[in-house]
Amino acid sequence: MLETLILYLKLGYTHVIPLGFDHILFILTLFFLNSKLKTVVLQCSVFTLAHSLTLGLVAFGLFMPNVKIIEVLIALSILFTAVENIVTNTINPFRLLIVFAFGLVHGMGFANALLETGLPKEQFISSLLSFNFGVELGQLVVIVSAYFLVSKWFSNKVWYKERIIYPISVIIGCVAFYWTIERVLSI
Repeated sequence: MLETLILYLKLGYTHVIPLGFDHILFILTLFFLNSKLKTVVLQCSVFTLAHSLTLGLVAFGLFMPNVKIIEVLIALSILFTAVENIVTNTINPFRLLIVFAFGLVHGMGFANALLETGLPKEQFISSLLSFNFGVELGQLVVIVSAYFLVSKWFSNKVWYKERIIYPISVIIGCVAFYWTIERVLSI
């Protein structure tokens, strides 16, 4: 049993780092709008709750989303949050609802990857929870890394938004726009 839990913990973690480039970019867009650890961890926890719900529903076989449409929506969610970082200075009061909605979409993407691997019937719930914990752990590593590499040293500088947040958000937005077009064309 412990081996299975560790396996799914690793699968969840590696689905973010190093395999989840789109997931890493989404977490970074959440991070760069407000780099305060408490705020970012709260957003990521809401995101994890949401993606855990849809991941569980799809893994249980309650519905099966169209994977190609989900991939387009994931790219759009990254594009949306990157643009939001550029056009606003503060977190919208509805940000947690938006993050929750995007988490629901990303959970369907996670479910596709997890279904390809499979879940053991005898340890279904514990493996699913272990996978989600691994994803959360991966997200926290991205957040803490971004904090110590960038935000801790520069977030109080007057040029932080202009020289760090804008360029990073533009790059992420361009990647997400490219993915959106590429994924729409593959439908």
